[in-house]
Amino acid sequence: MRPRRFVEPVRPVPQVRINEAIRAPRVRLIDEDGSQVGIKQTSEALEYAYSKNLDLVEVAAQADPPVARVMDYGKYRYEQEQKAKLARKHQTSINVKEIKFRPKIGIHDYNTKKAHVERFLNQRAKVKVTIMFRGRETTHPERGRDLLMRLAEDVKEIGQIESPPLLDGRNMVMLLGPTKNAGVTRDDAKDEDVERREEAVQAVGGGQGPAPARNEEPQAREEVGEA
Repeated sequence: MRPRRFVEPVRPVPQVRINEAIRAPRVRLIDEDGSQVGIKQTSEALEYAYSKNLDLVEVAAQADPPVARVMDYGKYRYEQEQKAKLARKHQTSINVKEIKFRPKIGIHDYNTKKAHVERFLNQRAKVKVTIMFRGRETTHPERGRDLLMRLAEDVKEIGQIESPPLLDGRNMVMLLGPTKNAGVTRDDAKDEDVERREEAVQAVGGGQGPAPARNEEPQAREEVGEA
């Protein structure tokens, strides 16, 4: 018979006890403003919270006696969820993709893998580029380094070297990170270029009026005749 696999039991997440769910006969009561009221019977603390149209929340169940606070529990939960949501929003998740090359890679395979690298960088992901050496190829690490630097040069508009080529056993590894241009479409880049040119023209021609349109006839100059 096969031995049974041990499955660790799932421990339930401890829930906060509020109001009538508080089991302790006495609690150390804290008011809504944070001031300590003192040790009270739980029933008395409940009446105190209800008189203010608030909840009695057990905030330190392990204390002796447990600590309970008067608060608006619904508002408290909402604020905690908003804080957690904001923390997740500001949390940066580093996404690293890996592409592997051989030192003697053909031009077609190189272009295909380079396209993958460009796609990853445009997705704002970092790319770990690995050169795999086999056999006597390890005696010529400069070939792998040249290939990695060639790749970095080809994708320099959207990728920058964060970790230079380093030999790690039979592999050589380089890390590329996205630049500020990564993920920007050509149309966006073209619009930015046009906008910069217009700003440069306005700066050079400052103080001068706009040029007349092509279909607008230039005004005739006044001629001064001799008296």
